[in-house]
Amino acid sequence: MPETEKYSFKIVKKIRVRIHDVPGAFGQFALEVGKHGAALGDITKVHLTSQYITRDIVVYFDNKKHFSDTIGALKKLKGYKIISVEDEVLHIHQGGKIAVTPTVKIDTLNELRMVYTPGVAQACNYIIENPEEARKYTSIGNTVCIATNGSAVLGLGDIGVLAGMPVMEGKSVILNKMAGVSCVPILIESDNADRIVDTLEAISKTFSVIMIEDIKAPLCFEVEEKLQEKVSIPVFHDDQHGTATVILASLIKALDLVNKQKVKAHIVISGAGAAGMAVCKILLEYGFKYIIICDRKGAIYKGRMGNMNIYKKAIAELTNKDKEKGSLEEVMKRKDIFIGVSAPNLVSKDMVRDMNKDPIVLALANPVPEIWPKDALEAGAAIALDGRTVNNCLAFPGIIRGALDACASKITYPMKFKAAETLAALAGKHEVTPNFMNPGVHKKVAEAVRRAADPAR
Repeated sequence: MPETEKYSFKIVKKIRVRIHDVPGAFGQFALEVGKHGAALGDITKVHLTSQYITRDIVVYFDNKKHFSDTIGALKKLKGYKIISVEDEVLHIHQGGKIAVTPTVKIDTLNELRMVYTPGVAQACNYIIENPEEARKYTSIGNTVCIATNGSAVLGLGDIGVLAGMPVMEGKSVILNKMAGVSCVPILIESDNADRIVDTLEAISKTFSVIMIEDIKAPLCFEVEEKLQEKVSIPVFHDDQHGTATVILASLIKALDLVNKQKVKAHIVISGAGAAGMAVCKILLEYGFKYIIICDRKGAIYKGRMGNMNIYKKAIAELTNKDKEKGSLEEVMKRKDIFIGVSAPNLVSKDMVRDMNKDPIVLALANPVPEIWPKDALEAGAAIALDGRTVNNCLAFPGIIRGALDACASKITYPMKFKAAETLAALAGKHEVTPNFMNPGVHKKVAEAVRRAADPAR
């Protein structure tokens, strides 16, 4: 069985096991886990007696069969007792990950009367006379809508709105933790662009930013365009613009590390969905000249007949000026940069070897990339990263916070450029991206975005 990649796991279990407290006992258990291709995570001592030690051991598995086979083998080990097996991820998600909580206290009757009637009428009357102040005297100014129809969720595809809710909650947690933003997930069960747009327009006064998430292409393009025309607040599709901003940031730093220039770099993008299109557009806008996008049918070029839509036709007018044709394998030859926002295992070591010297490989399909970074590096890549490192969570907290602080009506290319340049500047000397867990990174990105949105402030 191939080795499990710990961070591409689909199943995480916490196994409580009783082991003889003698040298080598835990090692035998760990060896059995490794023999089956599973990966060990955190290990916690729970209980100790004169003869036994009980531990909670987190183990990563690829799928249900992988888990079943491994746990079956562990139960057969003599001298070991599996006490319980818990789903670690479901335990964390139980009850949901977010809640609406008050920001003021009502411990006394006087406080209640100011928060609610009769005192609240004073705030209502003030907003009637000064509607622009609603952002300041209500939660509107710091509240973001995160809307999805569940049609393109992470690497899971069209799983529906209910199954997509954990992702919306996760994004809400990130925004709150890293940028102090309050979020309200909205689930819209429709594949009709006009219905989605009408729904969000009708509730838009509640928010200062609308994020549309995990909506399949090309539907997401239509929703974003139509909705932004109807509302006076930013409409931000993170799958497009957050991803594109982080990829731009990564390329700014990576090109500096390998001493190449953007105007000479030849790029292949695998994936013509929401992310691929947005990445291509932001790179062109930033000054990259030579880009080819590939979909399932190979290179997109002006005049291609099959598997085209209005968005692919539009991008074909701007890219692949030499009208290169053929498969991804063919067009990757003699290129400087590969960007993957498509599907697992599409790129081989030989395909990396056929690129120009010291290529940059950003294989970002989740949870399994187009090629694992270690394989790309072994094939000669100067820099190879996957979606764990080049991830839109680096960009969207700061972009959203900056847009809110600027009272922006839309998110523009200059705002995204400043976010990307800030991220690149904050990366370590030999790193391509900064540490996502550093709150200071998001604060600096937010300030750069705010200044770009409103240079006068």
